[in-house]
Amino acid sequence: MLDDPIRILLLEDDPAHAELIRRSFEERWDTARLRVAETLAHARAAIQEFDPTLIIADWRLPDGDSHELLSAESSAPTPPVIIMTSYGSERHAVEAIKAGALDYIVKSSESMADMPHLAERAIKQWQAILEQKRMQQALAESEAQFRLLAENSSDMISRHQPDLSMIYVSPACRAILGYEPEEMIGIPILQFIHPDDTDTILARLSNSETEGSPRPTAYRALHKDGRYIWLETTARPIYNADGILVEFQASSRDITERREAQLALQRALAEIRDAYDKTIEGWVVALDLRDKETEGHTKRVTELTVRLAMELGCNDEEIVQIHRGALLHDMGKIGIPDEILHKQGTLTEEEWSVMRRHPQYAQQMLARIGYLSDALIIPYYHHERWDGSGYPHGLKGEAIPLFARLFSVVDVWDALTSDRPYRKRLPPEEVMRYLRDEAGRLFDPQIVDVFLKLIDSDSSAK
Repeated sequence: MLDDPIRILLLEDDPAHAELIRRSFEERWDTARLRVAETLAHARAAIQEFDPTLIIADWRLPDGDSHELLSAESSAPTPPVIIMTSYGSERHAVEAIKAGALDYIVKSSESMADMPHLAERAIKQWQAILEQKRMQQALAESEAQFRLLAENSSDMISRHQPDLSMIYVSPACRAILGYEPEEMIGIPILQFIHPDDTDTILARLSNSETEGSPRPTAYRALHKDGRYIWLETTARPIYNADGILVEFQASSRDITERREAQLALQRALAEIRDAYDKTIEGWVVALDLRDKETEGHTKRVTELTVRLAMELGCNDEEIVQIHRGALLHDMGKIGIPDEILHKQGTLTEEEWSVMRRHPQYAQQMLARIGYLSDALIIPYYHHERWDGSGYPHGLKGEAIPLFARLFSVVDVWDALTSDRPYRKRLPPEEVMRYLRDEAGRLFDPQIVDVFLKLIDSDSSAK
């Protein structure tokens, strides 16, 4: 039985029938309050005073037919009504249901005894009808509010079937895409999207079904005049009460000017980066012209260092900085006198003291150039050694920055496998053995291991 207090108005002029129904309620639904009225006049007064939840009415009454309680012309809302009669016919049943009765019952001892069950079913049915009307009213109000906002928005508001065909698009489509709303209705949105962007849109719509708040997506859309413009769209899925996707709702705005400004800025930044890199390459050429004995060393170590960095999992931005740092690793030698830099014999201890200053010279020359701050790690620290025996700071282990640790292995490899004025190159196998022996003392052992595998793979490919 229903939990809320139930008030039932029974219109019955036959006392025996009224008593039978009253007893059935007392026996089977004792919490329901039952009031009996014998005429339509008494019923109308009781409706105002008693405010019944349900009316159970005999079809024929002394002062008229109870279908008058179902009159659509009545301004005051009436509770649901069950019509019952001793003289049922199909025509009367159809008339009663059309007039608004919830049920039509032919009187019998069984039906009157079962009246509490019939009443409960009717009340539940009425509550479902009221809820449906409430939802329809809310939906109509929501639709009206949606259209009011959409029709006056500068953004293009649209609604799409699950197959992405348009079922509504706001008038802003004229200004944004050049189409009349009617031209877009029924057409899948993908027909307006640049082919290179369709996968992005489909992926975002698919993810929107699991993401919390929708995220805007930028893509190119086809204008009616044939050109592509940039749109930024935020779309969200709409589900029915059973959790089934029924449509997508989207808001789109023209971001062409903003996008073109971003692209222009990106091009300008790329040109600046290119100018920076060309400047670095010019410095390297100047170094090679000054020190003919090591000509080509910088190019070789830079290429091999970048490959090693990629093997170690460095990201793209780190690779850029490592590339620059490798190119500049000997930049500080500009500050070394020619008589020391080009000396054919062994350097004295005093001359070595001067030569070891070139990392600090590089730091003094490059530290104020902001875009080289990470790249400077290699020129400044690449002579540090794993056991702390290097220079200029005697750093040990992982206190030495990663860029410098990996470069130092490549730098020694290239130096020992290349001819110098004071000695001939060493065989690669001997240099590999040297690096393996010095791993954990002069060099990071993990980096040496990765580097030697890289060299092995190069040898196998030849």
